[in-house]
Amino acid sequence: MNAGLNKKTVRIGEISGVHGVKGWVKIYSETAPKEKIFEYLPWQVKTDQGETNYQPVEWKPNSKGLIARLKKVGEQEAVEDRDQAVALIGSVIEVSVELFETLNEDDYYWFQLQGLTVISLYEGNKQILGVVEKLMETGANDVLVVRSQEGQERLVPWTPGQHVLRIDLDAGEIDVDWDPDF
Repeated sequence: MNAGLNKKTVRIGEISGVHGVKGWVKIYSETAPKEKIFEYLPWQVKTDQGETNYQPVEWKPNSKGLIARLKKVGEQEAVEDRDQAVALIGSVIEVSVELFETLNEDDYYWFQLQGLTVISLYEGNKQILGVVEKLMETGANDVLVVRSQEGQERLVPWTPGQHVLRIDLDAGEIDVDWDPDF
């Protein structure tokens, strides 16, 4: 079953560090473009101590990425000092899947593809290659990172109509024309 379909929340980034002494945090965004992370609100920030809803009070790009001041949803005061900000380092930022726009029929969010079983139909032979662990961007096209049960990693180009033949979210499968030995 497709893990992406059953998710209620999706990871869109993390708090990677602090910036200065006034409570600003560094944000690592997994959205494209990276600034789009600030359009999906509120954030469910997951720490070792649990989950809390936050929203940015203000944000801006800096030389190494994005920084933001945050406040808990429902509270007036923002995170105001470095100690409060340090406690958030390493926190995962998730949002409700309901915040994402409905896409056209042949378009997919990456989270929808993660967890799908990849089946090679190379030269008429049907073989399960593994499960989509993640996707990554390259200069030419995106790539499916597929992990087999034995732990073998395969990189399959995301080229619908060429290497990617069929995507069935309901069945949790992607058919590909890809050599299993590659």
